[in-house]
Amino acid sequence: MYMRKQVLKHIGCICIVLALGLALFNVYDTFRARKSEEDILAAYNLKNDLNPDIWIDPDMDMPEVELDGLSCIGTIEIPSLDIKLPVTSAFTYDLMKLAPCRYSGSVYKGNMVIAAHNSWFHFGRIHSLDPGSKVVFTDALGNQFEYRVVLIETLTPDSVEDMISSDYPLTLFTCTLDAKNRVTVRCK
Repeated sequence: MYMRKQVLKHIGCICIVLALGLALFNVYDTFRARKSEEDILAAYNLKNDLNPDIWIDPDMDMPEVELDGLSCIGTIEIPSLDIKLPVTSAFTYDLMKLAPCRYSGSVYKGNMVIAAHNSWFHFGRIHSLDPGSKVVFTDALGNQFEYRVVLIETLTPDSVEDMISSDYPLTLFTCTLDAKNRVTVRCK
């Protein structure tokens, strides 16, 4: 009996150490992502020759700025959360480690969906936005598109059609803390 208690005690200690290690890694990964997005945003601002006077055809492809093999279509800004982030032109889980990604659509067609990690510096706080909060997307040409938060909802991971087929011109989403659902912010 004594031996069994000792083994359980050691297993418990190992679990606590592993949990602390995982928590520390998550903190490290959050700050690594922040540094990465700051570097991308700085390079984006240096390389981007803004020309917002170009007429926009809703059917045209969104212009891109190439940064060391990373293609960005613009920036997303949420002033109430003090967020300004570059947005990549494509969605992959590896790209989401660097910056928010265009999941689908186009700002010109009024159907853009942007996904980002649920970290403090990415979209981890979008669940706290109030209706009416301002969201600004600036494309690679310098055209600004201003939106207001209309609705915050939670969707299941398999609700892809609900995510991309809506009447909202801009949708932002991220995982919930337990990663079982998606916090979805609809903007008009």
